[in-house]
Amino acid sequence: MRFNRLAAVAAGIVVSTMVLAGCSGDADAGNGGGEGGGDDPIKIVVLGGMGAEGILADNATTAVTAALASVDAVNDMGGILDREVEITHLEDNADPTVAVTKLREYIATEGKPDLVMNSGPSTITEAMLPILTQNKIVSFNIGPTTGSGDPAVNPYSFDLSASVPDYLGSFVAEMDDRGYEDVAILHGSSAYGELFGSLGETTFTDAGFTVTGNEGFDNAALDMTSQLSALQQGDPDVLVLDAYGAPLGYVLQSLEKLGWDVPVMGNSSVAATGLIATPAPDGVLGTDQVKNLTMQVYSSTQYDPDDTKVNEAVERMLAAGDIKSSLILAYNYDSALLFKAAAEKAGGVDDPDALVAALIDPDVQKAAETAILGLYAFEEDAHSPHVGPEQFAFIPPGELVNGQFQP
Repeated sequence: MRFNRLAAVAAGIVVSTMVLAGCSGDADAGNGGGEGGGDDPIKIVVLGGMGAEGILADNATTAVTAALASVDAVNDMGGILDREVEITHLEDNADPTVAVTKLREYIATEGKPDLVMNSGPSTITEAMLPILTQNKIVSFNIGPTTGSGDPAVNPYSFDLSASVPDYLGSFVAEMDDRGYEDVAILHGSSAYGELFGSLGETTFTDAGFTVTGNEGFDNAALDMTSQLSALQQGDPDVLVLDAYGAPLGYVLQSLEKLGWDVPVMGNSSVAATGLIATPAPDGVLGTDQVKNLTMQVYSSTQYDPDDTKVNEAVERMLAAGDIKSSLILAYNYDSALLFKAAAEKAGGVDDPDALVAALIDPDVQKAAETAILGLYAFEEDAHSPHVGPEQFAFIPPGELVNGQFQP
């Protein structure tokens, strides 16, 4: 693999540029596929706040690294329609205003990119979409918004993150396999947590389970004993849990305080919390607090020595940068693969409507051979994934190595 790192300064804005090529080429030739065409490089932009703070920086670093690795994989395949692919990282510091400024500056100086990848959070997606829609630029988002997957609102935007109904569908399948009948739900006060709690109750009831209780907690609370005590009175077979970050630790402490010995199934927010993969005293891995816990992950987020496609993706990511969070933040690895398959179906990258039509073609999605999710199943009226239960797994907490939980 060959990685050439360039730095460009335009109008006082520093643009971190990384060019990954399967063969030598002039990185400054033309203005990308949408403007230049011919043998010019196909230009991709990835926004990400690697310079932000804390978990936002870790998540963005993983997402940007995945994007770089994706382009490297495509160039090793000969590029897209025999043209090399060039990727530019625009540092947005997880700030929507910075993201908009950088994107506008890039378009003004370099021309329209052929594809834009967003590394989250959803506030960045929301800020960028009007510009991308106006300029008819195809984009992939790992931080969805209410309208980012709605082609009636944003026809050139595609979400990569699974929806809450998809996540809940895997709970239904797993609980059915385990023979559970009575279910209790505990969720946080974030917008996602509230949605998970309300949709969870409806979904589980419609699937034939009895929801014995549904309690929410304030994410600023330090003790969830009262909510758990109320749920315990219903004597459920399983506790379905949404919690992220520090609140997860308080939930586990409250369970231990109550002495409630109930199976706990945590959602993807639980799996994305660092303390789950961290041994004591800094975390809870290996302690009695997690002895009853299994958590929801993508199959690709659990290490499998026989999964050559995912393992190759991890190797390319390690060569391109750092993996600082789980592979659930590595959707961007699939982006260039999807774009390559769509461009080959469309016969080029100049017609965004043809690219959109190709991306919703099931044969194109299969041909992409994506790794983080095996199939995205975009549809004409929904540019968001439709992820089946078979792409999820429920596993006990484990050490996180290179973005994957170890068995």
